[in-house]
Amino acid sequence: MFSWVSCFSYLMEMSQEKKIEVLKDDTNHYRFQLKSNTGNTLFQSIPFDKEGDIQKTVGLLHQDIQRHFRFERKTNYAGKFQFHLKNNSGETIGQSNPYTSEAGMENGIKNLIKSITETKWP
Repeated sequence: MFSWVSCFSYLMEMSQEKKIEVLKDDTNHYRFQLKSNTGNTLFQSIPFDKEGDIQKTVGLLHQDIQRHFRFERKTNYAGKFQFHLKNNSGETIGQSNPYTSEAGMENGIKNLIKSITETKWP
């Protein structure tokens, strides 16, 4: 179960639409979701133990997603396509929802990059 973490509300504003949602679960772990302009979830992070860790990761995403991170494309057991986002150390920081086609997954990656680069950051 997730609940809103109000201290991250400044990260969620862009043209009156939420692009980044930061959630706190019942075990006190933090996660973030990146959303498209239409509100679809493009990406869900792994759990983070500390607020500072999630802030650092989200900050690096904005600085230069293509330099600090890499996309790993995968096919799941059901034959659906999804991508994982990894940092420079090779650690997975999150994954996409499953896509029915490889082209859909590639479009999801493009939308994620666009969403991150268009977001206004403090």
